[in-house]
Amino acid sequence: MKGHMKRYLAFGGVMVALLWSTGLRAEIIEQVLVKVNGEIITKSDLEQRQIAALRERQGAVDPSKMSDAVLAKMLADVTPQVIIEAIDEMLLIQRAKELGMTISDAQFTDVLDSIKKDNKMETEEQFQAALKQEGITLAGLRKMLEKRMLIGQLQSREVATRIDVTESEEKAYYDAHLAEFATTPSVTLREILVAVPADPKGINVGALDDASKKAEEIRARIVKGESFEKLAGELSAAPSKANGGLIGPIPKNELDEALAKMLAGMKIGEVTPVVRVPSGVEILKLESTIEGTTIPYDQARGQIAQRLAQERQGAEMQKYLKKLRSTAIIEWKNDEIKKAWEAGVAAEPPAAATEPAVGN
Repeated sequence: MKGHMKRYLAFGGVMVALLWSTGLRAEIIEQVLVKVNGEIITKSDLEQRQIAALRERQGAVDPSKMSDAVLAKMLADVTPQVIIEAIDEMLLIQRAKELGMTISDAQFTDVLDSIKKDNKMETEEQFQAALKQEGITLAGLRKMLEKRMLIGQLQSREVATRIDVTESEEKAYYDAHLAEFATTPSVTLREILVAVPADPKGINVGALDDASKKAEEIRARIVKGESFEKLAGELSAAPSKANGGLIGPIPKNELDEALAKMLAGMKIGEVTPVVRVPSGVEILKLESTIEGTTIPYDQARGQIAQRLAQERQGAEMQKYLKKLRSTAIIEWKNDEIKKAWEAGVAAEPPAAATEPAVGN
């Protein structure tokens, strides 16, 4: 794997140059691939992104088991997008800083606490172990998070504010997507399953009769007033016993036809007769039922506006990035990387006619 990576992650020139001074020390000089408004992207910067892109694309597949030709092809495929993302990120960070945006220690701490909470890290030891497992330092994590947070701030200020959704557009979306605002008729049930042991010879009539008799006894106790939930927790063989036998909501169109007809004639809180199921016999209680309805337009407007804004944000962001690129000073130091960039840009969808201004 190392041989492959070393050979194909390089797009010309050596990965690092070692200049020996007085024979006592070595200085590592990175190969610069491109300058963007004076900031550099080095070969090692690009290689880290390429490796991440390959891992994301390949998943569990081990790249070391690929042939040289396959690995080279994959690197050629991912590099245009990788170099575009690297330059675009740099342009966005530069613009955010130009506008005076910063991330305070308190903001970083809040995000870090949220990450720890989401990943159930209750101690500093757990957090440090997670950093070690990912091969990243706290300083590296902060640098990565600060980039994301700055770009998020910039998007909110410079891109999201340019997105306007009119009421007529909201209404048109609602009319065209009525099914998305309809609730599916459903039922919520509780179950008590009396299982019948599997028999390779077929149905064991004796075991089925015994299970049915036991189920009838349980049903009789429920009819006399005992708690269905309590009996389900004590006697049911179904996994739902841990939740008092609760199952659902279940869409009505997914119910067995005979069961659907039976439930249709029942009131909330009523219990079915003992019914045969593939794993044995069971008793069901109708817990609740929901009839199909459609959310009114006035109630759906907020949701619609959010959907339309999200759909447009990608296009607006692309327009914004293209404007940033057009005003940037990009100095290429490697012809192969420049060609990869140009190929990636050529594959992008055309910008809309009206581009947002990037000036102050």
